[in-house]
Formats: sequence, structure tokens, C-alpha cells
Amino acid sequence: MSVGRALHLGARVLLLVVALGLAYFAITFVQVVRAMDAGSHDPAEAIVVLGAAQYDGRPSPRLRARLDHALELHRDRVAPILVVTGGKQPGDRFTEAAASYRYLREHGLSDEEILREEQGVNTWEQLAAVTRLLRSRGLLRVVLVSDDFHAYRIDRIAHELGLQAQVSPVDPGLSTASKARALVRETTAVSVGRIIGFRRLVDLDDQLTGVRSREPVG
Repeated sequence: MSVGRALHLGARVLLLVVALGLAYFAITFVQVVRAMDAGSHDPAEAIVVLGAAQYDGRPSPRLRARLDHALELHRDRVAPILVVTGGKQPGDRFTEAAASYRYLREHGLSDEEILREEQGVNTWEQLAAVTRLLRSRGLLRVVLVSDDFHAYRIDRIAHELGLQAQVSPVDPGLSTASKARALVRETTAVSVGRIIGFRRLVDLDDQLTGVRSREPVG
């Protein structure tokens, strides 16, 4: 084969790979967007609220929206137990889970209705810890509550961990530009995570940044 023909063939292969990659990303984007409306109120054993920012023991608006939605599900008898998650940033006095716990107690829930996971500092760690916590109690059927653009990824992570999960997403009220950035970020994370595994995706991020990764608040 001549050098010219080899270069031509290489260029065609490269274009095919790029086209397939773009198609894969586009399909994943559609899946992420569709999951935003996939709310579920089917009966479960626990409602899991993914952590978000807290301000000295008080939930941020994003976290409060998730907690209010979880309370609605609880009142609708979707599940008898709420699990709140999330550790804390350096310098914080409270974990995200502690802030969520206080909020739920102020809104009428008893200690027996709330479980806390306070170690996870990213989505995978939170869900992995929740899985261990619930499995020790013989519970696996859950409804996950988080921002709507986050729904598809937490569903995939939960199934990777062995949870029987449904997602009931919340609209975080972001601007159009912020929502677009979030969708691109989530699509990228899902695209890579499905290939290398979501646990390895977290490890890779830790290695690249040199610090333990943290689920973005914005």
C-alpha cells in the first residue's frame, strides 16, 4: 500500500472514530435529558437524599429543595425511612447529612425515620456508603432524590452498586446557561463512567486534581 493510500485510509478511520464518539455522546446526552423527567413514586424501603451545600448547619436552597421533595414522598408513604448523606468541607462545623437531619427533625420526622451517612464526599462515595448502610438492615429498594440533571448518573451508579433504585428528581432552579453546563458535565461523566466504571471515574478525578473530588454545587 502506498503512503498516500495509507494516509487516506487512516484519515477515514479517524473520521469514523470521531463520528462514533460524537454519536455516543449525543445518545448519552438524550438519556441524561430524558432522566430529568423520570420521577417515580413507586413504593420503596428508603428515600435517599443526595448531599449538597450547607451553611453552618442550615441547608442551602439546593439541599432544602431536595429535602422538601423527600418529605413530600415520605408523606405520600413512598417509603418509611429517609437517608441523608454528605460529609463536610475543611473548616465546616457541620456535615451535609447533619444539616439535613436537623431540617427533617424540625419538620416533624422522628429519629427512627432518619438514617445518616456522613462520610461520602462525592456521589459515588455517598451511594456506596448508603448501600452498605441499607444492606446491613436488609434494605435495597430505594428512591433517590437529587437535582434533575443528576438523575441518570445516580441511577447508573446505584445499579452498579447493587441498589434497586428509582429516581425522583428535583428542579434546582438553575439559569439556562448553568443548566446547560451541568448537562454537558453530566453527559461527559456518564459517557466516561459507563466505559471505565464510575468508581474508577472518581479515582481518576482524584489523581488529576491531586485532591479528593467533590460533587459540584453549581
